[in-house]
Amino acid sequence: MNKFTCTYLLIAVLLSACSTTKFLPPGQKLYTGANINITDKFTKKSEAKALTTELDALLRPKPNGKILGLRVKLYIYEKTKTNKLRGLKHWLNTKFGEPPVLVSSVDLDKNSNILQNRLQNKGYFIAQVGGDTIGKKRTAKAVYTVQTGPAYHYRKVIFPTETDDLDTAIAGTAKESILKVGDQYDLDKIKDERVRIDARLKEKGFYYFSPDNIIMRYDSTITNHQVDLFVKVKNETPDRARWIYSIRNIYVYPKYSLRDTALKLDSAEKYRWYNVIDPQHTVRPFLFKNTVLLHPNDVYNRTEHTKSLNRFIELGPFRYVKNRFEDVTPDSPKLDIYYFLTPYKRKALQFEILGRQTSANFNGTQVNLNFKNRNAFKGGELFAVTLFGSSDIQFGSRNNGYNVYQTGIKPSLSWPRFISPIDFTNNTAFIPRTILNTGYTLVNRTKLYTLNSFNASFGYQWKQDLHRQHDLNIFEFNYVNAANITQIYRDSINKTRNPALKHVIDNQLTFGPSYQYTYTNTTEEYRKNTFYFMGKVSLSGNIYGLITGADTLAGKVRRIFGQPFNQYVKLESELRFYHKLTPNSKIAARLMAGAGFTYGNSTVMPYSQQFFIGGANSLRGFPARSLGPGAYNPPTNLTQGTNFLPDESGDIKLEGNIEFRPKLFSIVEGALFADAGNIWLLRSNRDMPGAAFGKDFIKQIAADVGVGLRFNLTVLILRTDLAFPIIKPNLPEGQRVVINQIDFRDAHWRGQNLVFNLAIGYPF
Repeated sequence: MNKFTCTYLLIAVLLSACSTTKFLPPGQKLYTGANINITDKFTKKSEAKALTTELDALLRPKPNGKILGLRVKLYIYEKTKTNKLRGLKHWLNTKFGEPPVLVSSVDLDKNSNILQNRLQNKGYFIAQVGGDTIGKKRTAKAVYTVQTGPAYHYRKVIFPTETDDLDTAIAGTAKESILKVGDQYDLDKIKDERVRIDARLKEKGFYYFSPDNIIMRYDSTITNHQVDLFVKVKNETPDRARWIYSIRNIYVYPKYSLRDTALKLDSAEKYRWYNVIDPQHTVRPFLFKNTVLLHPNDVYNRTEHTKSLNRFIELGPFRYVKNRFEDVTPDSPKLDIYYFLTPYKRKALQFEILGRQTSANFNGTQVNLNFKNRNAFKGGELFAVTLFGSSDIQFGSRNNGYNVYQTGIKPSLSWPRFISPIDFTNNTAFIPRTILNTGYTLVNRTKLYTLNSFNASFGYQWKQDLHRQHDLNIFEFNYVNAANITQIYRDSINKTRNPALKHVIDNQLTFGPSYQYTYTNTTEEYRKNTFYFMGKVSLSGNIYGLITGADTLAGKVRRIFGQPFNQYVKLESELRFYHKLTPNSKIAARLMAGAGFTYGNSTVMPYSQQFFIGGANSLRGFPARSLGPGAYNPPTNLTQGTNFLPDESGDIKLEGNIEFRPKLFSIVEGALFADAGNIWLLRSNRDMPGAAFGKDFIKQIAADVGVGLRFNLTVLILRTDLAFPIIKPNLPEGQRVVINQIDFRDAHWRGQNLVFNLAIGYPF
């Protein structure tokens, strides 16, 4: 079949897909949509455009959808019609087909009334709308003619002037009103204003007040198309909605069950300002001192109450929390609060089998056996132990056969409070935590080496608000030593003289504090622009190194328990930006920068703390950890009979990525992307020429471009990316830009340059 035959066949299929009207019943016409024409002089072009978009969204029914101008779903529906209730045709018809939308189903009068009502709600009080249809042979569309008339604006917004508690409180919110003099009348904003006033009153004790107790009256008889708006409390508002309530007693039930709903107030154990009803003594009463934020005699405040509910869940041991307020008003408005907590099972054992991908482009599986005690010492402590084993394989010619096997144990303990001699106060909706982590991992790189890795950390984690989180580790400890090194690996070190090979198996001892700040609003999908920022500083051996006078360059190597320790300051930062172009497409960008500054007892960062680049989540046109440092070109004379290449690492990293993400259809998303960056050593190394960071670092930036597909399977996102380099910094200067060498027809070029990545999740 030649290319002309293929072209004709494609045209025939497209024309067939276009001919969806031939399936219509006799006398019926396909509805193709509506036009809204705003015809009067009062409406500006920009205003008319915005109104047209808003009004169009109200029209029903919607016409049959199109893909690239073709009614594909309607075509599928017509071609797969069947009387059977199962089978391929029925499945295609119901899952991908769409029945025809006929012009006879369009109610012009109803739609016209809906549009006119919306315009009046937007301040066009004298708007008029009429509808008609315009037809062709087999299709028809609706046309709505709109005369908006002049829009009405606020001359005055008048709040209550009475002096009782409720009117005074409402008047006190006037400065924060979203209704401003000169603004256009808008019913939706009036509704929002009622909700805003109610929210402010809930902070001042008006527990039983509701937005429905407010009425907004307007006078439109003012000249020049203006209105006066009056904010009033309805006369029929009940007394208790007018009262300011305060708290009397607070009761907490840590083991609530639907089968046991008795209040048992006689068994209440008072702890400070609240009462715990726990006959089985499942928790210690102090557990809730950072959770119950309202106190007796406090005026009811909805924000503090909502924070309390969130904190009960944040504690960890409790699956559900519900509350009840009881009006106890013999002499003055008072509330009793009841918090009913349903706990998780205290102990749990879980077995997991996971698929994963590492930062080095290894794909594999991991098996976990997890034990949890969610209330280890009856103070909400989470004690967890994980036993794990994993197997990772790197496919392709690079490092094929040098698999990684790991096994180990990770005990941890988390307290839902600060364990500290200093009493930190935290009044957010989130519980601060003290976390102790420990662990041991045995790493076996097949045919090469085996490493022991020990780690421990103790520190604090707290959220300042929904967007900002702080992680402060007072102490972090990490020790790595080589348990076994094969002769193949030793021969690789001796033959290539590549420092990266030896650095992997060097013993590493780091200890010191770290701090990380994270800001993100990326979960707020309604925003057009969202951000993620992470900044981190890590220290190791700083004070001890200064005290002992450590200076490796002067021959003063200091040790702890016979082991030299690493001394450095490490800085890391990452910024992500997401811009929503349309509801189905966005631009995503990322900028990363990091540097490790060694001094005293170290001249190079420990391997476990160095930076790497390349791979599925980095520069996708380069194999993982194959790039850099700088312009360094690693030797290719490998040990005979092996294809092992070292992971290239550096002390400094710069990386930038940008990606266009359109939704193509169904669960399939596309991607067009470009990546750039590199890593460098802080100091020059005679065995690695061009690897050090210097004034020419810009000339050593690598870059790639590519395309990808993402399959959104709800539980995970499966990602495929195909990329190729356009700048190779390891080539001689003047030859690094390789765009002019691109040749997709050349098998040799494809084999040397195209990099395929299969991954889980977005790269950033």
